[in-house]
Formats: sequence, C-alpha cells, structure tokens
Amino acid sequence: MNEIDKAFELIKEEPIYRGFFSLSRIRFRHALFRGGWSDYLDRELFHRGRSVAVIPYDPVADQVVLIEQFRVGAMFVNGDPWLLEIVAGAFEQGESPEDVAYREAAEEAGCEITELIRIAEFFPTPGGCSEKITLYCGIVDSRGLGGIHGVEEEHEDILARVASFDQAMDWLSRGRIEAAIPIIGLQWLALNRHHLRARHG
Repeated sequence: MNEIDKAFELIKEEPIYRGFFSLSRIRFRHALFRGGWSDYLDRELFHRGRSVAVIPYDPVADQVVLIEQFRVGAMFVNGDPWLLEIVAGAFEQGESPEDVAYREAAEEAGCEITELIRIAEFFPTPGGCSEKITLYCGIVDSRGLGGIHGVEEEHEDILARVASFDQAMDWLSRGRIEAAIPIIGLQWLALNRHHLRARHG
C-alpha cells in the first residue's frame, strides 16, 4: 500500500443548521494514495463533538446494566425504535470524560460507579459525523438497580434493565441489540469478563 503525505485543505465551511445538533456544508480536498490531490469535494457534516459511553458491569453478580429508550434515528428504519443501549452522553462545560461517565451513569441508570476502566476512543460514523466517543466499563453493584430514569428537563425517558451477562450476549447474538456502541462494549466485556471477575472476587 502506498503511503502518502496526509495533507488536506479545508476550503470553506458553511453553517446550514444550528439546533439540538449542528449541520455544516464543507468544501475540501485531500492528498491521494496514488499521488496528487483529490478534486474539490462538497459534503454535509453533522457536528456532535465529544461523547462518553459506559457499560456498567457488576463482576460479582456477573450482570450488566443496559438502558432502553426511544431513538429517532431508528424511527424510519425499524418497526421498534426503542433501542437497547448502554449509558452515554455528551460533555458539559468544564467536564472531563470521567466526569461525564460518572454523571451519565447516575442520571440514566441510577448507577454509582466504583471503578472506571477505559476501553477505547473511536469515531462511530466518521463518513459524515464529527462525533468521537470515549468508551468505559464502569464497575457497579447491581443490587437494587433498574427502573425508570433520565433528566426530566431534557425529556429523557429511560428504562434501566439489569441483565445477566449470558442474557445480554443472547440479546446480542439474536440481533436484539442494534446500536454500535453497546455492541462494542459487550464484545470488550466478553473478552475481559473473566479477568474482571477474578480481580473483584
């Protein structure tokens, strides 16, 4: 594979919409693997910024905490737009990724995280969205968890579900879990679960 001087040029960024999210039209060009430059390209870019996601896991009980909520992105594709996911949210002013993880776990699932383990940082949809996610595993005590959560002024209506690891993996294998972030989190957990269980007794 040819290596390139990874150069790019942003020609113009034009705001199209500013609301709950932001959308811009950008014109740019970039270096090519075969040499030279691409044509000038016009693309719409969905701005979301930085976000954090957490898979709450109780290694003693071998249980995970999943959340279920209505997702507008699935409304036009699925017959059922209520998706099983993991805790996630965007940064607020002055927060660190760890701050977001602790806050969102409490707000969305009533979880108190006792240990936070960084899994990865990744772009979920880089073809048209600027969002970058920091994913964690949060060690929790799952006893008494579950029920309805969310921040009322943000119109959140979130059902927290406590499930055994085996149940969560069964949902994953049967396609019941369709969002990318919980799929990545559960696959990491499958690889690291025995180590976590041994460490936490």
